[in-house]
Amino acid sequence: MIQEYLQKAMETASYEFLEEEGFYGSIPGAAGVWAMGETVEECRQELLEVLKEWVLIGVARGDELPAFDEVELKVELVG
Repeated sequence: MIQEYLQKAMETASYEFLEEEGFYGSIPGAAGVWAMGETVEECRQELLEVLKEWVLIGVARGDELPAFDEVELKVELVG
């Protein structure tokens, strides 16, 4: 389920070419998830790593994570 969530989120990513900076990528709906890289592939790989960390932190904190293409992660606190 997590892999599908990550894949759907990455499908929404947008990339921009920045003169002298390489590429900038972000995921709409995932606040703070962005990355930069010299190539679009390097940017994509970095963006995926940032997304993974964002999901882990969100799950640990019990945050409600956004759905991507109707795929969502539900976090239930046990305690």
